[in-house]
This record gives sequence, structure tokens and C-alpha cells, in this order.
Amino acid sequence: MGKTAWVFPGQGSQYLGMGRSIAEAHPGAMALMNRASELLGYDLAELCWEGPEEKLKQTEYTQPALLTVSTMLSSALKSHGLAPDVVAGHSLGEYSALVAAESLDFDTAVTLVARRGQLMEAAMPAGKGTMAVLLGLDYEKVAAICREAAQGEVVEPANINCPGQIVISGHRTAVERAMGLGREQGARRVVELDVSGPFHSSLMRPAAEAFARDLAGAALRDPKVPVIANATADYVKDGEEIQEVLVKQLYSPVRWEETIQKLISHGVDTFIEVGPGKVLAGLIKRISKNVTVVGFQEMEELEKVLEMA
Repeated sequence: MGKTAWVFPGQGSQYLGMGRSIAEAHPGAMALMNRASELLGYDLAELCWEGPEEKLKQTEYTQPALLTVSTMLSSALKSHGLAPDVVAGHSLGEYSALVAAESLDFDTAVTLVARRGQLMEAAMPAGKGTMAVLLGLDYEKVAAICREAAQGEVVEPANINCPGQIVISGHRTAVERAMGLGREQGARRVVELDVSGPFHSSLMRPAAEAFARDLAGAALRDPKVPVIANATADYVKDGEEIQEVLVKQLYSPVRWEETIQKLISHGVDTFIEVGPGKVLAGLIKRISKNVTVVGFQEMEELEKVLEMA
């Protein structure tokens, strides 16, 4: 029998009502939600379940909300005796993975991602940076398009998600030029993303430098479960290395396709997406048709996950 990986989604997977069914069924999950509210200074359950949706979409609120709900879900799985062989997360989801691997305690993680969200939001004036997804082009072509479109500004590959799906990030005008070139050069579809900044681009370096100071004061332990980092698409060995890759992650591409390929090459044949949405499940199925992928975001899905264990 192969190995099982738990994978955790990032920003964009949030929805109103997320986490409610698990909180109602598992007292431990509700305790995590209440603890996050204490640490953050606002009612996170109300925001997740009642909204307003526009506020939930704001980076500084989205990040602790997703981390909390993903951790509620992973704690519910653990309470039923399940444990992953390896974990990984997409962008923000890397923090949920680190909590699952017991490298970060929940209190520290909530505080860090709230700060991370604030710094990312403030890194560039509103409207000056953006991201877009290019479908149907390979990495080399997208990288070449970015170089041509830059014209003294920044536009770079930001998320290498799966074959034919690459997200670019940078100055709005440069991203728009790259979107136009992508259409001209045969992209199947080009879509600007609903984000508040040029995440995972070099424009995030000032945010990363500031965030490094926050991470320096955080307790990062050696993971009890293997963790693959976004910035390197490789395993992290200890707390010191985790600190380095979390800083680098802010301004580096998310190497998701490589991450999944590495997991498969190391014997993973089952992936559980632990967290809101089904984005990662879709990406993994495009990377390999030979693995089993199941999502766990609502209580009704628990039985299916337990049957696979």
C-alpha cells in the first residue's frame, strides 16, 4: 500500500460557512475557532459563517480564517486516528501543513499568518499590482512572455500549479501586457485573479524582510511528519530551514507541480485535500491520473475519508 499525503489549500479557497459543520460535530474543532478569535481580537466564527463575504476575502482576514478551518479539519481527522505520511500546502496552506506536522503550534501559526496577511496587503498600493492565470502554455513560454512584457517593471511566474496552468504576478500594467501576449501566443484562456497584490513575486521582498523579523521570534520545531516547502519543492529538515523557506516563499514561485510529482515519486498514491474548496484536488488530478484524491471540507465527507484509511 502506498503513502498518504495531506495537502492544504491557500487563499482563494475560502467560502462563507466554512468550518461550521466540523465545529458543530467536534468540540475540539470549535475550541480552535474560539482560540483563534481570542488571539485575533475579533469573532472569527461570525466572519467565516456569516460574513460579510467581502471582508472574508481581504488578505489579512482570509489567511487566519483558512489556517484555522484547515487545522480544525486536520484535528478532526487526527481525533479519528488518522495521520499523514507527509504534508504539503499551497502558499498559505504551508502553514496549515506545518501545524499538522507539529512544527508550528496553532497559536503561533494564527498570529504569524495574520501578520503575514497584513504585510502582504501593505506591500504595494492598492491597484498597482495583480496576478493572472495563463492556461494552455508551458512554463518556458510563460517565462519568455514575462520577460518580454516586463519593460522595466516586474511580471514573473508565481504559481506553477499543473501542466498548462501557470499564474503570473507583478505590476498591474506589466501583467496586463503579459496577458495580451499570452492571448496572442495561443493561451487557451487568460484570467486576471481577484487578489489584492502581486503575491509570490519579487515585489513582495519588502514584506518578506519585515516578516523575517516576526519569524525570528517564533518557535519553529523540527517537523514530526515530512513537509515539502513551496519555495524549494523539497523536504525541510529543521526549524531553522523552515524559517528560511517561509521568508523565501513570500517572493518566490509556488512550485506545486514539482511538489506533487516528488510526492508521487516517493510512493504517495493517495492525497487528502484538508481544507475549504477543491482547488488542489483539481490540480493534482491534472498532474497525475494514477493517484486517488479526496477532499475533506465538510463533516459529511468524513466517512469517505475514514473508509480510505
